Amino acid sequence: MNNIKQSFNLNEKIAIVTGSSKGIGKAIAQGLAEYGAKVIISSRSQETVDEVVQEFKAAGLEASGIACHIGKADQRKHLIQKTIEQYGGIDILVNNAAINPVYGPIEDAEEGVFDKIMDINVKAPWMLSNLALPAMKKRGGGSIINIASVEALHPGAGLGLYSTSKAALLMLTKNQAKEWGRYGIRANVICPGLIKTKFSAALWQNEKLLQKIEKTLPSARMGMPEEMAGVVCLLASEAGAYMTGGVYNADGGYMIAG
Repeated sequence: MNNIKQSFNLNEKIAIVTGSSKGIGKAIAQGLAEYGAKVIISSRSQETVDEVVQEFKAAGLEASGIACHIGKADQRKHLIQKTIEQYGGIDILVNNAAINPVYGPIEDAEEGVFDKIMDINVKAPWMLSNLALPAMKKRGGGSIINIASVEALHPGAGLGLYSTSKAALLMLTKNQAKEWGRYGIRANVICPGLIKTKFSAALWQNEKLLQKIEKTLPSARMGMPEEMAGVVCLLASEAGAYMTGGVYNADGGYMIAG
């Protein structure tokens, strides 16, 4: 009889989580580390990632910090190369880092802002996955988990370009799953709803707006970063071995709300 509990075990697995110095990324990194993975904490500032690594190590978790601005090609290469140098390979890549520098009608956004959003939210996950591909092939497989948003599935107000970039990430994930399945590599995408992070502060710090949103949700509340970690751990592990090319909402019922 197969041990189902054991299939969640990530011992000896090497995981990179981008944008993991805070918020959803940090919670995901913690979840993976608690299941036994050796986790690379990454964000733009080395000082910030080092703080998180110290925190994880104090809790008995294995982690290393490698700073990376995912919009810069040389830093993307450095992140992948340094991980392989340090740990000998890559098993799990969580493309979590993203930006949303603009809020308002799509026609008001500058062309440069469009380029920046696409660069960070679509091009960087594509390039990082491509860079991790040889290492995953070498190990006979791997799991790529891209973090999108319910905004990729349903147009919200004032987030048009962000939504567009996240919708592109959905299709990128499906193509990765289709093309790389023969190498034992799975690719899935998670669409969080409103989660209490610094990234979404403009929404939840406005009490009236928050109450309005929460009234429409079946869960009647916004989510917490830790609530995104479980689904990532499933998709990263053998427990999710038959899951690829999937889009998984973790949104408190936002997509079914009337």
